[in-house]
Amino acid sequence: MLKLLHAGFEGSKAAFGSIRAHGLRSALTTLGIIIGVAAVITVVAIMQGLSHSITSQLDDLGSDMITLKAYTPTNQQMLGVQNRLHYDDFLLLKTRVNNVEDMTASMQAFSMGSQVQYGRNTAQSQIIGTDSSYQNVVRVYPDAGRFLSGSDDDRRRRVAFIGSSLIKQLDLPANPVGEFINLSGDWFRIIGVAETRGSLFGFDQDNYIIAPFSTIRSLSGERAARNIEVMFRPAAGADPLQIQQQMRTILRQHHKLAADTPDPFEFVSAERMIAQFNTITRSITLVAGGVVSISLLVGGIGVMNIMLVSVTERTREIGIVKALGATPQFILIQFLVEALVLSLFGGIIGLALGAGVASFIGLMMPAMPEALIPLWAVLLAIGFTTLIGVVFGLAPAIKASRLNPIDALRYE
Repeated sequence: MLKLLHAGFEGSKAAFGSIRAHGLRSALTTLGIIIGVAAVITVVAIMQGLSHSITSQLDDLGSDMITLKAYTPTNQQMLGVQNRLHYDDFLLLKTRVNNVEDMTASMQAFSMGSQVQYGRNTAQSQIIGTDSSYQNVVRVYPDAGRFLSGSDDDRRRRVAFIGSSLIKQLDLPANPVGEFINLSGDWFRIIGVAETRGSLFGFDQDNYIIAPFSTIRSLSGERAARNIEVMFRPAAGADPLQIQQQMRTILRQHHKLAADTPDPFEFVSAERMIAQFNTITRSITLVAGGVVSISLLVGGIGVMNIMLVSVTERTREIGIVKALGATPQFILIQFLVEALVLSLFGGIIGLALGAGVASFIGLMMPAMPEALIPLWAVLLAIGFTTLIGVVFGLAPAIKASRLNPIDALRYE
């Protein structure tokens, strides 16, 4: 055992000496490993940063909020079928569903158009018709002014709660509360400005106008109220799945759907969106990481080729060392450690280079989220390069250890 440890120590010492003596060749040997690891780390860092950024933004929307919306399968859409949720469906659910903290309905004022005007300035915006409960369900709060009240909806007031992006787009005053904007020919008074939320998936979350549901319905026509979304938050301790099942049963009975008829609606939550997105990003990361990992294998083959050439070049040297008493284990360990150190060195440099490239891409593209390198990616990179050093360094090391010292000394 002591002899083996001594051989390992001396072999490792000789390996480091050889690497220093052939610095340029060692650097070129690790080049393939560096490029491969850098490519893998860059892809993983960008995808993980994107995933973390979007997951955080979805969490900000509220993971406990659930949206009920109409759903039409693609094959039915191609036949001209379009399922819808009506305002009557919302009223029915609001009176019969239990264990709900709050519930609201919203509609998009497509029939009114989406052009907003202030003075000579115009902008395109999303116009939402809803009620005062929308604030509690969606968690949208005013930065200035107030949100909609129950009386606004009861009296069909032409008031608007706007997103902060419209202040710049329409060149409104810093505090636009009390100003009037024109929505497709109708004047609305601004009563509040929402807190800034930023962008999500490249979509501006602050470019919208919220007005009373009754007002938007009267201006858009009754037909527009037949295409709504219902949003709700389960009460504390309530089971969201049980609430969804209760709502499903109520709607199916209300619309007299047969048992084999699929639901013409669906439930969407932040948790579901996060799970779907994480599945997609994991798949993309694995596929992209697998493709660029091929360069790691190429780098490993390069290490083996250089080490085999090194064995050939150093045949006489190996013969002299063996003639002086070096054991096969000493030679095996020397060449194996040399390959391992080169691979690890390449892995560490590649790791740093990949992190730098990912950060540089983030700086050059402000829309990109900050790169994030998870611990598992670091461990995987180091572990994989270690494996490459052992696997691809084993054949040259075995070849060197088996050289006959007499034949090696005669080698020209």
